[in-house]
Amino acid sequence: MIARTFLALSALLWLPYGLYCLLVPGSLAQAAGVLAHTPTGNTELRAMYGGLQAAIGVLALVGALRGNVTRTALVTIGTLTLGLGSARLFGLLMDGGFTSYTGMGLGIEWTSALVSRWLLQRGK
Repeated sequence: MIARTFLALSALLWLPYGLYCLLVPGSLAQAAGVLAHTPTGNTELRAMYGGLQAAIGVLALVGALRGNVTRTALVTIGTLTLGLGSARLFGLLMDGGFTSYTGMGLGIEWTSALVSRWLLQRGK
């Protein structure tokens, strides 16, 4: 039950943000300092910030609603957020420039990865 609650909360976080970035990629210029200079750049923002994050939200929602998908959702979300959090930390160490957006991203990503791992271990 805890795992499914975690996944439901994850869906509430990832899905709306992904849909917003899909529909309004220019919002990332102010929030994250990421700006597209070409139509291809906007498409890339829509795909990576919109599509990928919305898909994480959909996966979390399906895992929350369907018990037979819960473990798969935890493994996948744990893996994806570990990758995002690791790359973000690497980028911060290489580039500097810590912002509140970076801090929030690190917090969400590492917390998601660690909670997913804990829930998977707990379920054994």
